[in-house]
Amino acid sequence: MKMKTALSLVAAAAVALFAQGSFAQDKSRAEVKEETKAAVKKGETTAGEANAPTPKAKSTRNRAERKAETAAAEKSGAIKSGESAPTMEKAGGKSDKARADVKAETKKAVKEGGTPAAGEGGPKK
Repeated sequence: MKMKTALSLVAAAAVALFAQGSFAQDKSRAEVKEETKAAVKKGETTAGEANAPTPKAKSTRNRAERKAETAAAEKSGAIKSGESAPTMEKAGGKSDKARADVKAETKKAVKEGGTPAAGEGGPKK
């Protein structure tokens, strides 16, 4: 019996302690809702749970003007048309080295430490 009484007293004390925090609020729910509505109306916050996306900048030129500018840049060579990576033809044609020569150069570079270890090399960002 003593154990039950002691547990009951501990439980009652815990309930009293935690209940105190839930009732200690400065504003009522209606007041908080009213403040939120006023802030949304003024534009100080956005409605909903997440931030609203920022509006995208509007272009000052129309589509025809942009297409004409791009075509002129491609024609003058300022930008490359097609895929972004140059192909062998664009880079200077076919290699003049034999396969055995390329393999020998690679083997020499690996031996001298001129190449990264497996899995360590990758495109530089």
